[in-house]
Amino acid sequence: MEKIAVFVNDAEHALHIIQPMLKGEEATHWIIVATAPTLTRHIGRWVSHAARQQWLERWSTELFGQLEPSLRSVAGSKVEKMLVKRPLVEVSARLQGRLGAVRLLDARRPRLGKTEEPISAGQPAAERGAWAYPVAATAGLSAMLTLAD
Repeated sequence: MEKIAVFVNDAEHALHIIQPMLKGEEATHWIIVATAPTLTRHIGRWVSHAARQQWLERWSTELFGQLEPSLRSVAGSKVEKMLVKRPLVEVSARLQGRLGAVRLLDARRPRLGKTEEPISAGQPAAERGAWAYPVAATAGLSAMLTLAD
């Protein structure tokens, strides 16, 4: 049985990536590794630790609820759920130590202007586009000007 660890921060984006892999008839051991989005320092300043934990529980329950039925659709497949904190390189190393040969799949939604943390030591660092913010701002302003006419 093949073991695949899927690093996820958004269920819809992950399902879009995983759907082609579910077409096979073979059973798979799926490990959903939920990487919660980080709160900005402005929000973190006003939210208590208990409120953060409560939000994290709701977020992970919703994420697992959306992904698990699709992954269990193939007969004999197993699904394991994990909610992890960073650094992700250490998480993937622990997974490989515990499960042996495991395939790592990065299904996290990329964020504009943010570089995502690599999930394994061999993964090349994502290049940060210096033009990401200016292009997004220009495109948004262009759309507003077009709609204003």
